[in-house]
Amino acid sequence: MKEFALIFRLKDIANFRPSPEQMQARMNWLAKITALGRLADKGNTLLPFPATAKTIQTGSVVTDGPHTENSAFISGYVVVKAETIDEAVELAKLNPIFEQAGGNIEVREVLKRE
Repeated sequence: MKEFALIFRLKDIANFRPSPEQMQARMNWLAKITALGRLADKGNTLLPFPATAKTIQTGSVVTDGPHTENSAFISGYVVVKAETIDEAVELAKLNPIFEQAGGNIEVREVLKRE
């Protein structure tokens, strides 16, 4: 299985103050990914990324390429295990970040160091 970084972005830093309900929804999503055996890293390391990426926006709209708006605030990331980038996208679509205004997730394959 490959590993993919899910990079969480919010429209601005003001959106970074989640409510207790939003935090619980995120914890529930992480628990689900963990139960599926797909969580590889909770975001404690720096990772090299290749050029290929997909971004999922509100309404499950998927676009090719990284998010390019300079005003976006990176609020964190996790690394998941999946066979393909499209499978990683499906895991990302379940994240509650889309309930926050301007939230999106960029999906990138993690390069393995040998």
